[in-house]
Amino acid sequence: MTTSALTEQTLAHAVWPSNNTLLHNGALAVLGSLALWVSAKISIPFWPVPLTMQTLVVLSLGMAFGAKLGMATVLLYLAQGAVGLPVFSGTPEKGIGLAYMLGTTGGYLIGFVLAAGVVGYLAERGWDRNPGTTLLAMLLGNLIIYAPGLAWLGAVVGWDKPLLAWGLTPFLLGDAVKIVIAALALPGIWRLVNRFKA
Repeated sequence: MTTSALTEQTLAHAVWPSNNTLLHNGALAVLGSLALWVSAKISIPFWPVPLTMQTLVVLSLGMAFGAKLGMATVLLYLAQGAVGLPVFSGTPEKGIGLAYMLGTTGGYLIGFVLAAGVVGYLAERGWDRNPGTTLLAMLLGNLIIYAPGLAWLGAVVGWDKPLLAWGLTPFLLGDAVKIVIAALALPGIWRLVNRFKA
């Protein structure tokens, strides 16, 4: 079986089909980058740290858009930040542009791109249509965000610092909640799409 035969329709294209792929994908990328911008500014009181929706949106966009468009959308968002738009969490208060991106969160931003690609690849193979596989894909996506995030953090602040206490453990509970939300929401949206198509 060829790779193309394994690829399934993405959720975004099932919800909003179009014959003009370039215009359609461009519109989705812009809308997705705006969703990332908004998600970076949301802060929900939670324990032990406030909960933002950014990783949920990054991974959901990857799964809904597929690998290439998911990565392109996150790259567009990063480009918006690189030119100085206050799209990131803590901007403009903590700086903007490349100065912010090269700070302690830079590795997580790289992880966003990689994770969107991996979960998008899995979604193209139907992983977003079942709660169990969606949960696994989201878990893998989170791990992919954390790996370069912690590596970059260590390079910036020093490997002798409590990196896990600063860049991992405070976020685990919130990320678990977001993974469960995605595992319920994405297959649920697919069921609605399939019901309307029937």
